[in-house]
Amino acid sequence: MEPIVGKRILVTGVTGWVGGPVARQLAAAGNEVYGAARLRDPAQRQPLLDAGVTPVAIDFETSAFDDVPSELDLVLHFAVSKSNDFAVALRSTAEGVADLMDTAASRSDRLAAFLHCSSTAVYQPKGHEPLVETDPLGDSHRAMGMVTYSISKIAAEATVSQACRRLGVPTVIARLNVPYGDTYGWMLFHLMMMEHGMAIPVHEDQPNSYNPIHADDQVRALPYLLSVASTPATAINWCGPDVVSVEDWCAEFTDLTGLAATFQPTSAAIPSVVCDTTKLDATGFRCTVPWRDGLRRMVATSRPDLLRA
Repeated sequence: MEPIVGKRILVTGVTGWVGGPVARQLAAAGNEVYGAARLRDPAQRQPLLDAGVTPVAIDFETSAFDDVPSELDLVLHFAVSKSNDFAVALRSTAEGVADLMDTAASRSDRLAAFLHCSSTAVYQPKGHEPLVETDPLGDSHRAMGMVTYSISKIAAEATVSQACRRLGVPTVIARLNVPYGDTYGWMLFHLMMMEHGMAIPVHEDQPNSYNPIHADDQVRALPYLLSVASTPATAINWCGPDVVSVEDWCAEFTDLTGLAATFQPTSAAIPSVVCDTTKLDATGFRCTVPWRDGLRRMVATSRPDLLRA
């Protein structure tokens, strides 16, 4: 599938792990990219400008969207509230995205698609059985302290679906599993814990398995995900093909660095979230960064001092 080139794109959440790399790579590919976040710190703007991304200040909690540009081709929504206050989280994550869709649609006659980045945190835990897009939804993150995350993400999927039908904007709800890159990710936190001899909390139903996907493949997946945008909205699992556990990637870190991992089984951890990739595979998308290669890149980029010969 052809990459996204020559489009006028709004990317939200550009100060986060996923939206930032997406915005920078799309700008480098020859798109006119607007990077949106609250941007309360002026220092956050210059790195965006240096990457060819035009900063746009928005606020989902207050629906402050005055600076959203007109005549957009695509909106890629990655912003999310991290508040444990339900009123704030639901207002920002669920109501705010519907207001953004209204704003973008009202200012563009050519808006071709809206991508809403959801999360596999919306699923009711199912042990080690792969989850399909029609499986029951539930709260998998409350036990480890993210009390609003799953519920606000589920609410956002509902508001996005309703706005999609009301506005007629083709929409895809991409349920992202474990994103990581050369300089960020859940795995990097675990590497730091290994370095300092800290026990890594894991759910007591071991192994703790997921489908990680590297930043390079997240960007490569975008045209495939957008190809299934529709009215009504389509939900799709967004992840890598390999089932990899926390225990697996920590063992790989041991091979790469010599550091040992210790684990602390607990019920206060995120249980396994294994994804069925049938729907994603049907788009023709294939990952290009195997997870072991991705972890080696992570260590070589972020902590080369730990990488043994």
